[in-house]
Amino acid sequence: MAVSRKSWPNLFCTCLLLCATEAASQQFQLEPPSSTVLRGSDARFSATVEGKWEVMTWTLRRFLVLTVSVTGNVTTSSEQFSAAFCSGGDTGCVEFTIRNTTRGDSGPVICTVQGEYGSKTAQLYVQESGTVNIMGGDVTVVQDQQVELQCVTTAWFPIPTVTWTQNGKAVDSSLYNTTDMANGDSFNTTSVLKLQAVSNTTVACWATVPALTNPTSSSVFLVVVPKPPNWTVLIAVVVGFGGFALLVLLIIGIVFCYKRRKEKQRNYQDEMRRVKTQSQISGVSVAGQRQGQVNAGYALEGQTSVTPSELTESGFGQAHDSNIFKMPDAVNSNLEGNGYNSAYNTLDESGFRKHRHVTIV
Repeated sequence: MAVSRKSWPNLFCTCLLLCATEAASQQFQLEPPSSTVLRGSDARFSATVEGKWEVMTWTLRRFLVLTVSVTGNVTTSSEQFSAAFCSGGDTGCVEFTIRNTTRGDSGPVICTVQGEYGSKTAQLYVQESGTVNIMGGDVTVVQDQQVELQCVTTAWFPIPTVTWTQNGKAVDSSLYNTTDMANGDSFNTTSVLKLQAVSNTTVACWATVPALTNPTSSSVFLVVVPKPPNWTVLIAVVVGFGGFALLVLLIIGIVFCYKRRKEKQRNYQDEMRRVKTQSQISGVSVAGQRQGQVNAGYALEGQTSVTPSELTESGFGQAHDSNIFKMPDAVNSNLEGNGYNSAYNTLDESGFRKHRHVTIV
């Protein structure tokens, strides 16, 4: 865009004014550009002016709270606000102080130097630290058991940053979970830590906000006791061995009873053989005893005759006297074979032997 020669003087003046304003602005500084403090502490800002000045004003949250002159006169709206020259009495540096800050003091802090210096703005942040508490206190757990600890923070502003340490070492953030909840103009948080109990250890929960120089903490001592013996395994082992021993005893008992039975049978058979052998030696046959017959030729004393039927069945003839009866030779032969040939037996003319009171078994 073309600029006419007639407008050059006006443009030159505008450039001079802007340069002067920028130069004046560079001669006036406000530090720090922002300040974060805890509730109840003091906040300080300093204004540095290079050059001559007469009056300086301080505004908090758009309300004029203090006026200071180059001569050192200070006019304040409250004892909470004060101003003084920096150390050394340099009139080019003024320190503005806000005592016993509250959450309501948070906002812009504006310093204005009358004349060509203009104004500068800084920010004030007032934070609040609350309480930290690990619920339940010290804990005693069994080794290798999973422990769950709960840390509660109350009345913090803004939302605090919560961390955990174990024996002074930071705990991995994946082991705990933190949630927050607004409580009026402050915040409460709950952080839950889950860890494996290995040995005795000190666990601490830490909460902090940017304005807090040293974080607030709460700690508990975790006592780890050895695991009790696994009675289930022990009982299973005992039952197993007991069952095996019982089975062995049962087998031994069965074998013992079987041997006793076989031994009794063998003894019985040996005894029977011994008895049979002794009977044969003594001339008595077991089979002969079982084969004994009734003596059909036996007659009672005083019997003088035998009926025909008796004679036919027994083979005996008619008796000739009251005390003697006759037996056929067949009977006599049997008797002689059995060894009964004594004075009790006689032979008459008819071929019959006379026998008196003889019983064959």
